[in-house]
Amino acid sequence: MNLWMQPLGPIQTNGYVLSNDKGEAIIFDPGMNPEPMLEHIADLQVKAILLTHAHFDHIGGLEKVRQVTKAPVYIHDLEAEWLTDPAQNGSLRWEMITGPISCQPRDKALRDGDLLVIAGFQIEVIHTPGHSPGSVSFYLSEPGILIAGDTLFQNSIGRTDLPGGDYDTLMTSLRDRIMVLPEEIKVYPGHGPATTIQQELAFNPFISGR
Repeated sequence: MNLWMQPLGPIQTNGYVLSNDKGEAIIFDPGMNPEPMLEHIADLQVKAILLTHAHFDHIGGLEKVRQVTKAPVYIHDLEAEWLTDPAQNGSLRWEMITGPISCQPRDKALRDGDLLVIAGFQIEVIHTPGHSPGSVSFYLSEPGILIAGDTLFQNSIGRTDLPGGDYDTLMTSLRDRIMVLPEEIKVYPGHGPATTIQQELAFNPFISGR
């Protein structure tokens, strides 16, 4: 197993590529300006593109990556329309950063509790709304990782002041869906460095002591 991570685009959104020893791979969040990701996957066979949510900084490079890989795109039902709508994915609001982003429709739906088997990896879909209505986290009990999108960061949490965000909903997602995972699980967020469940239980000011 190899997990590649690279901050992509002007907001430094983490894009991830998980690959096996057969050269098969899964992309999580292609971000913006995905050229480093495209270079990394040049010799890999991408089986799927999994989106934690549809904010513009996580999907800005989607069409370039989809065109190269021909891989199916997965996203939660609640944000399927955001892919095609610049008003909902935020790209109209942040015109100083990007032009309008309108992607092609998704290929496959994600729902809470789905168990995906792709490229030999077993991936549990955990619906973790709060940052956005359709935010999901991807849990791989083996090798023990969580791709968390913008739900949880090292010593912080996702913002909830964007359309569709809600602080209480996010805290419920964190308390009931994320922080109950084994403490040794390594968390890979949408921005910033990786962390662990144990570290966030101990030091995250939004979580520790709650």
